[in-house]
Amino acid sequence: MALSMYEVSIPVFIRGLTNLSAILEKGAAHAQAQGTDSSDLIQTRLISDMDALPAQIQRASDSAKGCAARLAGIDIPSYADDEVTFPELQARIAKTIGFLKSIRPEQLEGSETRTVELKLRSGPVTFDGKSYLLGFALPNFYFHVTTAYDILRHKGVQIGKMDFLGAPR
Repeated sequence: MALSMYEVSIPVFIRGLTNLSAILEKGAAHAQAQGTDSSDLIQTRLISDMDALPAQIQRASDSAKGCAARLAGIDIPSYADDEVTFPELQARIAKTIGFLKSIRPEQLEGSETRTVELKLRSGPVTFDGKSYLLGFALPNFYFHVTTAYDILRHKGVQIGKMDFLGAPR
């Protein structure tokens, strides 16, 4: 049996966001253990021209929910991008996971050939669903999850590769 578009998207996004949530928990615990203001950790960026931690979480969320909705042919949920605390970031992740869990496998049937158009800063880009998922959405999602991980690791949060990957399933 071939892999379905559902199998290579929704569970993958849910797992990545679940692992990201666990990494954020360790970030919050680190700030508390160090007696530092968590907002200092949250406002960290790797370099001045990159977004801080909240934007990384928001873009990971946007990538996952946007991909799921586009492939399912439904409206993309709109979130305000106003999270500035660890609990707010956790709520964003939970809301995204909740949306992803509402997507049924049959909604993605045939989505590998669905036309997906994105309006990027550089102009519109058109994909078929399979190319969009594998060549754009998943890499974009993992870029932002990895950057969030890197920000926290850079600030001394004790996380490692298995935190990023999560428990084997």
